[in-house]
Amino acid sequence: MMTPEQRAQFVAILDAAPDLTIATIRADGYPQATTVSFVNDGEKIYFGTWSKSQKAQNIARCDKVSVTVDLPYSDWNAIKGLSLGGKARIVRDEQESARVGALMLKKFPQLAQALSGVDNSEMAIIRIDAEIVSLLDYAKGFGHTELQRVA
Repeated sequence: MMTPEQRAQFVAILDAAPDLTIATIRADGYPQATTVSFVNDGEKIYFGTWSKSQKAQNIARCDKVSVTVDLPYSDWNAIKGLSLGGKARIVRDEQESARVGALMLKKFPQLAQALSGVDNSEMAIIRIDAEIVSLLDYAKGFGHTELQRVA
């Protein structure tokens, strides 16, 4: 289980990063990795996509996902990031969707203009709940990772 320090590091990395790479499973069994901008509410991770996108279709078929988040670094001794395995689902709750929408507009104010005049009825908000997280922190040694379950 994650210690309080590991949990704080997990959230700090999510708070600091604008993008993540999510791997879903395609219908033909191959993994598909896609980079998306995201927001987080503590440990909960959210991103928006069109409901008919390949990644949304993949998640509807199989909710298991892998994610990587990397922070910018100037040399290898400063590498920090994470990888995780978890489950993804489309958010259906209106209150949760509204809260996530506000988080997205706060983190990405340009979103308001980008979606102006666009039919949002085909938009889907995806929530990722981590089940296992590997924290990368090369400041603790080259290649240092800490693999923990999230409760």
